[in-house]
Amino acid sequence: MCYFYSMTDCIFCKIVRGDIPAHKIYEDADFLAFLDINPRSPGHALVIPKTHYRWVWDVPNAGAYFEVARKIALAQKKAFDTEFVLSKIVGEEVHHAHIWVYPGEDAKGDKKDFAGNAEKIRREMK
Repeated sequence: MCYFYSMTDCIFCKIVRGDIPAHKIYEDADFLAFLDINPRSPGHALVIPKTHYRWVWDVPNAGAYFEVARKIALAQKKAFDTEFVLSKIVGEEVHHAHIWVYPGEDAKGDKKDFAGNAEKIRREMK
């Protein structure tokens, strides 16, 4: 459910509801991770809370949130043969808390191979 922002306008809430398709790589009761449609590198992912919060700092279970981001980063290291995984928290472009997690420029793979990259990351999280 979206707070502080119209649920009908929030693109990430639409992804959570299934109104907009996404290449999901992780999902539990509270969080969702999916590939960015304009990736900086292969496997560039967004980690969001399923409940709408404006800022990452507003997410009440922030420890669990960052554990999900950590899980994604460790899987990306293996999936794309890199030690260099970046994270970024900004939030002005989409008003829904999100963490970018993406491999460095030395990552092996095609950044536009969404289905393949999603599968590589999911496989490494098992």
